[in-house]
Amino acid sequence: MTDPTGESKERNREIAANESARQNVSAIRLSTWAIAVAVIIGIAVFGWVFVHHR
Repeated sequence: MTDPTGESKERNREIAANESARQNVSAIRLSTWAIAVAVIIGIAVFGWVFVHHR
């Protein structure tokens, strides 16, 4: 059955846009965690090297 008003297509576009936004937020959150972990590891390594070169 076709939808002459196009409401179904518009609803599907809105759902797709919401899902895309949700995926973007998830990717940004994951990237932030990855950067934070890398910085913490870098600080730990720098500290270890600093302590052991004295």
